Amino acid sequence: MTKLKLGAIVDNKPIKLTIELPAALHRDLVAYAEVLARETGQSVTDPAKLIAPMVQRFIATDRAFAKARRQSS
Repeated sequence: MTKLKLGAIVDNKPIKLTIELPAALHRDLVAYAEVLARETGQSVTDPAKLIAPMVQRFIATDRAFAKARRQSS
């Protein structure tokens, strides 16, 4: 069995999420947005907008997930 970075997902229907983040993680997102804004010259005023790209990047770079996906198709 493949060792993924995430556990099993019960339901895979598209949904809108409202989540609560630990304060430390929110501070990290704010700091990341500030660094990203300096690096790219773009304004990232809402750190919540970083979450979807971060999750996409995480999935795109999860080798175990890519391997499991190839094997299942």
